[in-house]
Amino acid sequence: MAYKNKTIGLALSGGGFRATLFGLGSLWRLNEVGLLKALDRITSVSGGSILAGYLGLHWKSLAFSGGVATNFHTVIVEPIRAFCGKTIDVSAGLKGIFTPFKSAGEFLSGAYDKDLFKRATTRDLPIGPGEAQPATGPVFVIYATNMQTGRSFRFTQGYVADYYLGINRAASYPLATAVTASSAFPPVFSPIEIKANPADWEKPQLEGHAALAHLQSKILLADGGVYDNMGLQALLDNVDMLLVSDAGAPFAMEPSPKGNYISQLGRVRDILIDQTRALRKSSLIDDFTAQRRLGTYWGVATQIRNYKIPTLVKDSATTAALQEMPTRLNKFDDRAQGRLINWGYALCDAALRRHVDPALPAATGQPVPGFAL
Repeated sequence: MAYKNKTIGLALSGGGFRATLFGLGSLWRLNEVGLLKALDRITSVSGGSILAGYLGLHWKSLAFSGGVATNFHTVIVEPIRAFCGKTIDVSAGLKGIFTPFKSAGEFLSGAYDKDLFKRATTRDLPIGPGEAQPATGPVFVIYATNMQTGRSFRFTQGYVADYYLGINRAASYPLATAVTASSAFPPVFSPIEIKANPADWEKPQLEGHAALAHLQSKILLADGGVYDNMGLQALLDNVDMLLVSDAGAPFAMEPSPKGNYISQLGRVRDILIDQTRALRKSSLIDDFTAQRRLGTYWGVATQIRNYKIPTLVKDSATTAALQEMPTRLNKFDDRAQGRLINWGYALCDAALRRHVDPALPAATGQPVPGFAL
């Protein structure tokens, strides 16, 4: 096994509920082959953070036997599917517009807290390997983007961090706030404001900067995908093997771009974001191909035949259409959920058997058989 005695990290990309459900299928297959239990670090962005935050909060409830969580469906699958069966972005956005002194982001955080996180904080995530206390699970890193410094902002169980601001081991935040910041795509749901004590930050890169204390005390955050939609940065130098589940939106062509200023600015923003995503993905795939890194990538737009191994699922018009599903936080019906879960599961299975361990047994069926691909 190529991963024996290796540290393993999993990245769960952004992409609204589509990413949550696609990632759920990926986790389902990882659990079946014993790799969920073997993970040392899980990073997440936006829709992936909804799944990761819930997984981290309930990690202690998973009953692992022989490396496989036998109650994965009950503890993780059922609650996540129920949550993705609701539309939360419209109501949160409208309330934010029409309610004085409370933002759409705060209403979104309230929805996460009510249905998923129940007032838990980042301290309720597992203690990861390498901490002073014994590990209770993988390190969970929830990514947001710092709108002031322009860098990624990380929430973990033991600290929060920003390249310029440093590391803060004293601060903790509601888990719903961390996930909201990670999924707060501008302009409707961002910025999410958090506060900290400037005295609690260690090793800031901006030491001596006139605005440092202000930047460390009032922090404005937006969707983690603005900076790194796959959440790779915290994995690259911290694990031996990278597994990447990517349900990010493919770039949409625009045959007739609008000429007004606002539309042009929005289009330029989309092009710039897509360029950074494409460069990160290209660099990652090149590293895998050249064997500079161990691991594998699977994405919602991937053609499964490219893995060149027998698979239960074949590329079709149905699988191709999944990449066109919205990346909002809106209701996904049972059919859409089932197909996304099955597709994430099938691609993860193919990627693992092709690039991680060819000896892994092939999947014998799709996890949501009523909506088989």
